[in-house]
Amino acid sequence: MQRENFNDILAFLAVARERSFTKAAAQLGVSQSALSHAISGLEARLGLRLLTRTTRSVSPTEAGERLVLTVAPRFEEIEAEMEALTEFREKPAGTIRITASEHAVSAILWPKLAKFLRHYSDIKVEITVDHSLIDIVAQRYDAGVRSGEQVAKDMIAVRIGPDMRMAVVGAPSYFAKRPPPKKPQDLTDHKCINLRLATYGGLYAWEFERGGRELKVRVDGQLVFNGTAQMLNAALAGFGLAYVPEDAARPHLTRGRLKRVLEDWCPPFPGYHLYYPSRRHSSPAFSLLVDALRYRR
Repeated sequence: MQRENFNDILAFLAVARERSFTKAAAQLGVSQSALSHAISGLEARLGLRLLTRTTRSVSPTEAGERLVLTVAPRFEEIEAEMEALTEFREKPAGTIRITASEHAVSAILWPKLAKFLRHYSDIKVEITVDHSLIDIVAQRYDAGVRSGEQVAKDMIAVRIGPDMRMAVVGAPSYFAKRPPPKKPQDLTDHKCINLRLATYGGLYAWEFERGGRELKVRVDGQLVFNGTAQMLNAALAGFGLAYVPEDAARPHLTRGRLKRVLEDWCPPFPGYHLYYPSRRHSSPAFSLLVDALRYRR
């Protein structure tokens, strides 16, 4: 195969991954027309259609999907090996991409990164705030951050934070008009602030446990958000009850701006973990970052 074909394959993989010529062109730094021409040339040389194009979407054909599954991992291995060569440099360097929830970034990642990055000016970190459980390998992230119980078993997981608890909270003005719930089932009679999970497109069911008994409650209310900060702001304004990480609510609880209920139904659970593929060749920069984020009691 001619060398220029490798560039065309990389162009195809970018479009197949992003499902968009616009996003892929921006990522590769080329025009959409040049990108389309490269892929059309690749299809002509192979004698196969690799992408199905409509006015609204782009998706791989069966042949294109096979090319993604068989060829993409090999290019990733080459990139990993090239990145691993940075160990021969005098200073650790490179860009590390991480996906994490809003709360994980504010509570764990940023406080530690602020200290770490001051000592390594050649290391860059790109963080994407996302609550969905995405495939970090397919989306080309170096690592993700989720609670320990959400990490897939084929990943290496490193604890970066203490155990966590959730808290059901509401403003004093809200409770002035309604009695506090005594049990999780009572939440169906309250206005609650919902969280939408991007992974499933549905609303998060509030999870409770006491004495080995587990409950999930579907709540209702006027507001739906996809971030903790917005849910807290709505609760502070008296729009209903919010189900948020305990540490995020603690400052408002201390000041009396929020009141907590159902505390005995919210046991601790495994805290945040940094996770990454077991086959990943760790660069010096990545190894240093993992060590800096590692939770130490």
